[in-house]
Amino acid sequence: MRQSTKQGLDFEGFNSKNLDLLDRDAVTNFFLKHRPSVVILAAARVGGIGANSTYPVEFLSHNVLIQTNVMDAAFKAETKKLVFLGSSCIYPRSAPQPIKEEFLLTGPLEPTNSAYAIAKISGIELVKAYRRQYDLRWISLMPTNLYGPNDNFDLSSSHVLPALIRRFAEGKASSSPRVTLWGTGKPRREFMHVDDLAAATFYALEHYDDDMPLNIGVGFDQTIEEVANLVKRCASYMGEIVWDTVKPDGVPRKVLDVSRMKKLGFTPKISLEEGIDATLHWFRKANGL
Repeated sequence: MRQSTKQGLDFEGFNSKNLDLLDRDAVTNFFLKHRPSVVILAAARVGGIGANSTYPVEFLSHNVLIQTNVMDAAFKAETKKLVFLGSSCIYPRSAPQPIKEEFLLTGPLEPTNSAYAIAKISGIELVKAYRRQYDLRWISLMPTNLYGPNDNFDLSSSHVLPALIRRFAEGKASSSPRVTLWGTGKPRREFMHVDDLAAATFYALEHYDDDMPLNIGVGFDQTIEEVANLVKRCASYMGEIVWDTVKPDGVPRKVLDVSRMKKLGFTPKISLEEGIDATLHWFRKANGL
């Protein structure tokens, strides 16, 4: 919404709070009523390692339903352009790094989030099918790990960076002597601010038209331990970090090759430290910390 305002676009957002995306008839009726010329499909059931491991049925079935309902309704409403936002987890666990788009379906997935990954892969294939069968200018973008305002900060279901932001913000507010984090801190991850993704999405709408998914990211990674220490510093937290090594790490490394994105002419603008600072400020204000 923030990016659409900058672009001066007539943009309407909707999610499960005002439209049940699992209800096929409701979604179809909504699209036929509004007949959008452009659709950005960002809706999904998402979560971290714990949530993915606990609810694989929902992560697979709900996401397939959401994607299918929205795309089929968009087709009936004669939507000219659609952007499907996937996830970097679609790539094989042992894919060479940085991960190129052509590595898709070349090896086994990471077991802890394979159900979600399969759902996203099915979305990519559905976009390809609509392009091939009906000659539509629909595209798929594969974002790296995202963070920013209005993220999911629930510790039982959030991704790693919002979880870190919450733990250190609350640790600082309560003067806790230590913050406990999952895993060893050794895996490497890439993070992108959601505003950069929004800008990339609008840019791709104007400059990209291909059935191959397009990686969207910053192109470099850091260890979770390095990111945790950055969040700790931004939060001015003075306590100790304790690593719960019994908890799983997930895939050892994941960083996207974004050379095709850069060749199109798009480069992210928000540094990780700047983005963490802004998100911490938002989280504290939103939660009275």
